Amino acid sequence: MSTLDGEDQSRDPLRVALLSAKGPLYRKRGGIFGKSLRYMPLTLPTLAALVPPELSIEVVCVDEGIADIDLDLQADLIGMTVITGCAPRSYQLAEHFRRRGIPVVLGGPHVTLLPDEAQQYADSIVVGYAEDEWPRLLRDFAGGRLQTRYVQSPQLDLAARPLPDRSVLPERRYLTADVFEATRGCVHNCSFCVVPAAWGRKPLQKPVEDVVADIRRRKARRAIFIDLNLIADKNYAAELFGALIPLRIAWYGLATTLLCDDAPLLDLVARSGCRGLLMGLESLSRPSLQASHKAFNDPESYPRVIEMLHRRGIALQGCFVFGLDDDAPDVFLKTARFAVECGIDLPRFAIVTPFPGTTLYRELDSQGRILTRDWERYDGQHVVFQPAQMSVRQLQLGTEQAWRYAYSWINLARRLRRTAAPWPVALVTNWGYRHYAYHLDRFYTCDALLPSHGPLVGREKVRPRDVANRREVVVS
Repeated sequence: MSTLDGEDQSRDPLRVALLSAKGPLYRKRGGIFGKSLRYMPLTLPTLAALVPPELSIEVVCVDEGIADIDLDLQADLIGMTVITGCAPRSYQLAEHFRRRGIPVVLGGPHVTLLPDEAQQYADSIVVGYAEDEWPRLLRDFAGGRLQTRYVQSPQLDLAARPLPDRSVLPERRYLTADVFEATRGCVHNCSFCVVPAAWGRKPLQKPVEDVVADIRRRKARRAIFIDLNLIADKNYAAELFGALIPLRIAWYGLATTLLCDDAPLLDLVARSGCRGLLMGLESLSRPSLQASHKAFNDPESYPRVIEMLHRRGIALQGCFVFGLDDDAPDVFLKTARFAVECGIDLPRFAIVTPFPGTTLYRELDSQGRILTRDWERYDGQHVVFQPAQMSVRQLQLGTEQAWRYAYSWINLARRLRRTAAPWPVALVTNWGYRHYAYHLDRFYTCDALLPSHGPLVGREKVRPRDVANRREVVVS
């Protein structure tokens, strides 16, 4: 039953299906990683917990990363969270369910970046974070007055919010459901990052006591923090890390290299139970880092950063991007050799991706260098723009070369001899990434799996003159 026209509702509860659609690279039947390296996402559990208690609503959640979406599912309302690389799949599903007469709501980063595009595929969209707007939308829907757009208030506060309801997803299908969030956003303005483009540079913080309560409720012994930059506010970070010490947990999260410029805070991080951090090292080139608005990274200090982390028993997942304008064809092996020689516990390489709305996208678009607007290829694994100092093919194959070099058996062994991670963790994660490194080519030929929503550019056929006039947006 639909309440779009304001019909009287029966006493049966409203059926709301929350879906996380996935593109071919990450979908259950085509993903690279199995259960061993997948943790439970927080978006659907958070949305489920935000359902107003006074409404009679049954919620079903499906993460297409672990399960197929039933195209015949019965629901009164469908909500989908959308990232750019999965937007075509999300739009395809939205069209399908709307043809069946089921209203569809879209939200998430891609919708926040391109609301007018997303609006064409939905009965309603949520722009920004959902803490206030999702409950308001559900009340409106139940009352037969659904609006077409709900926009997050600039005054959003994360205090006094319900804790995520992780019971809505099958915990056994994930490596862990002990995934937590203390903050959102980041104070930096990296040109390729979606966060400042979508949500600005003012971080939001949950009360430390709420974070601790969630960990205690889960009886977690290990935790993953998905915050983009846990140390954005050092005073808050110190309060959080101090509160973690009595919990005696081992935790993993994300931070910037600036952490290693503050030895007392780094010591507190270690005492709080941190066992691994992801840091965006991005590049060994100062000009590239400056052009990316990430000049606070100093390539000359990277060995010191790694050594300081390892000395405190903290492993590093060091992430690099290729395709920045200062990158020449020698950048791939140069970077991979550096990762091995410095003993980065888990190096990761990606093709820089100009997500819509970012500074990088605007720069490349103004230069006529965007080669495709097929969002499915905006996944960090495909080249979607014309590089400055190499061909598209060189960038694609060079990235694969870096992966294979860093994860060859001999170089994997060299890195493991210096790892700060517990051996079982180091072996499992490195084995998983080695499998990924040597099978990347399988996942670049997924074009035929879904109908295209825009020009599709093959990695060996792209020439600037072929695409110079392809300016249409994918939803035209």
